[in-house]
Amino acid sequence: MRPNLTILALSAILAVCVPALAVEGLPAPEGDAIVSSDARFELLFTRPEEGEGGLTEGPAVAPDGSVYFSDIRRGRNPGRIYRYDPRTGEVELFAPDSHKSNGLIFGPDGMLYAAEGADYGGRRISRWDVGAKARTMVVDRFEGKRFNSPNDITVDGNGNLYFTDPRYTGHEPRELDHRAVYRTTPDGRVEEITREVTKPNGLALSPDGKTLFVAETNNGGDGMPGVEPGNRGPMRIYAFPMGADGRVSGERRLYHDFGPEFGCDGMTVDDKGNLYLTVREPSSPGVLVLDPRGKKVGFLPTGKGVHAEETPLTEGEAKSLEEPPVPPSGLPSNVEFGLGEDANSLYVTVDQSLYRIRLKARGHHRQHQP
Repeated sequence: MRPNLTILALSAILAVCVPALAVEGLPAPEGDAIVSSDARFELLFTRPEEGEGGLTEGPAVAPDGSVYFSDIRRGRNPGRIYRYDPRTGEVELFAPDSHKSNGLIFGPDGMLYAAEGADYGGRRISRWDVGAKARTMVVDRFEGKRFNSPNDITVDGNGNLYFTDPRYTGHEPRELDHRAVYRTTPDGRVEEITREVTKPNGLALSPDGKTLFVAETNNGGDGMPGVEPGNRGPMRIYAFPMGADGRVSGERRLYHDFGPEFGCDGMTVDDKGNLYLTVREPSSPGVLVLDPRGKKVGFLPTGKGVHAEETPLTEGEAKSLEEPPVPPSGLPSNVEFGLGEDANSLYVTVDQSLYRIRLKARGHHRQHQP
């Protein structure tokens, strides 16, 4: 089979040491217990092409401390997975076709698990052997019907995968008449965890595994009941109590309500149980940090903020997660802590780039615990 020279050339370009550049001009971060006021985001990677739409997503730290992340491109353009090595500063192309992977997570088995979306994507949960660069399917159906568009994914210490299945983009016919959060066990069984979130997006488990946080990012569209065309539905974070069996064991709790502002995409936790939420509100984009009770303890701006009145909507512009009502600028999508000596580094995918900021807090990864 003839090699793809474009991919080989791109790999050669990217597998170099990329100098980290501090991003200037952003508002100072907030939260003395979380971050120093003089901490700044460092730019680690930006997609080499322009004009293909989409965004970077789903950073996931590997057992060796490297960070894998998705690059989602529009339409028939294949998505990719990249790998950043914090020891060398190198970025390399790991997978030239990610099958539109969105959220990524490493399991206790050292495998990379991907939530593959729609829009010519796999619409499944897949598993990558990163050493062999080999991909296999984990699950693509619930009760015989294809998933809508798996979005984000997390894992517990036993290797159970939790993932959300909304639909934000894609031409493929839907087979499921609802959106939900699912769990798949290491032996391949799939269970519906909850459908009490109208459009589930990012999710994370608390350090003790007793709470599952789920973002409700209801951008309207796609036939959402009770939401008028062009309007948005709820933008909230819910907390679900989890039992020892890995299932929801009680009533959901409203953890945070964004009100009229655009809400959260991806999220992660630190070792104190603080929740880090990537907020895609154009007027104030950044990472919101809430303590276990839901109190704000920090904010890390990722953009200067653009107000809607500064760039008025034109007729027909979509109000959606992937196409916000103003040109994207500093809109974060997902977030992950480093590992080991890099555990106080917070990696954030923003627009079509990967950034890092050093914090006082340290991340928590249940799957990497002894």
